[in-house]
Amino acid sequence: MSVDHAANLLNRNITWGTNADTTKDEQFPSNWILQVGRRMAHRFEELSRPPDLSRSKHQVRKPLAWTLIISLPVFAVASWMLHSHSAHASNALAATGAPPAFQPTVANTAAPPDEAPDGTVWVPGGEFSMGANDPPDMDDVGMQATQDARPIHRVYVDGFFMDRTDVTNAQFAQFVKATGYVTIAERTPTAEEFPGAPADNLFAGSVVFSPPDHPGPLDNQFRWWSYVRGANWRHPLGPRSDLNGKDSYPVVHIAYPDAEAYAKWAGKRLPTEAEWEFAARGGLAGKPFVWGDDFRPHDKWMANTHQGHFPVKDAGEDGFTGIAPVAQYSPNGYGLYDMAGNVWQWTSDWYRPDYYRQLSSADAVAHNPHGPDSSFDPAEPDQPKKVQRGGSFLCSDQYCSRYIVGTRGKGEISTGTNHLGFRCVTDPKAPNHPVQSQ
Repeated sequence: MSVDHAANLLNRNITWGTNADTTKDEQFPSNWILQVGRRMAHRFEELSRPPDLSRSKHQVRKPLAWTLIISLPVFAVASWMLHSHSAHASNALAATGAPPAFQPTVANTAAPPDEAPDGTVWVPGGEFSMGANDPPDMDDVGMQATQDARPIHRVYVDGFFMDRTDVTNAQFAQFVKATGYVTIAERTPTAEEFPGAPADNLFAGSVVFSPPDHPGPLDNQFRWWSYVRGANWRHPLGPRSDLNGKDSYPVVHIAYPDAEAYAKWAGKRLPTEAEWEFAARGGLAGKPFVWGDDFRPHDKWMANTHQGHFPVKDAGEDGFTGIAPVAQYSPNGYGLYDMAGNVWQWTSDWYRPDYYRQLSSADAVAHNPHGPDSSFDPAEPDQPKKVQRGGSFLCSDQYCSRYIVGTRGKGEISTGTNHLGFRCVTDPKAPNHPVQSQ
């Protein structure tokens, strides 16, 4: 992109986005630190270079919202550099040889130490193989979705209670009513917070999936995302939409601090990435899907994903076009619903593409890992990101395949969208007894 082209985009006040990296998928944007003119063009040149994984820490130069306000016309969906996975990391993993094989899951056998709280199920914990390989019938899963989910490594987690479903609109509304909480997407920024920002940019909103009306190349995800004034959890598609009849739908447009605030109010917490994957597998080992080996066993739809030509039209063959109410498909082995598809789910771990290599290099079972000390995404090293899991109603084998269990998502912590939600976990009052590592 030329300097003149970058400046013209800013002056025209339109949504935009491009990147030399083609390993993108359908998740949600993070905010780039974008300036005008030459600095904006320089950022594109920087993103086109191979990422440098030697940087061990990411340093946040500006808060996320700074980008939103200073460059909101550009942000529109410029922040949608989602899930850009590093070829550098892939090469490093390849150098280690064939990926380790999955080993059996060894679940704890002790009974739950106390009664399950309402709306939760007991996840026994234990030792399992964590990560993802390409399914045997696919040489390279869509958008290289398994690259940062390798190598397969052994992990142990203690038992815990997990919400049976994603947090719903009705549940989140109870929290808001009790506390008066205002989500990040609902907050109107001020000139005092963002000196120098154009007054027209000081409005609240969020990112909404806006499919084009005609097919096109899948090399620029910004064609189907829009930053919408007034979009938030109460108005998922913008100010003209509402929650009438949608109490049982998962709440969306939830940034990480919003999810944390709800969890604290409910006396719960967000799951670690390891806890989330152990729970999602439901006692199975090495299966590509939370329900087993086949995407549609006996021609049965098992999750809310995208059918039809992505991103133009969701054919709704699975029973829903777009987001679905919770618990519309069969639960996994632990009784958990929607651990694949429908909406992405936050975890408490910071994101790093090389974190699994760090764990694997210890040559020992990782006990209750809580993620790296800091976030680092080579594509956007200045943006703090948490791991997200499960995929969404936009996942498709044409463009995103992160409904495959073990694959990882990532998201900037202050950014919510209309396909991102969360669920919580609760620690038991007394720890369960661990199994012996095999």
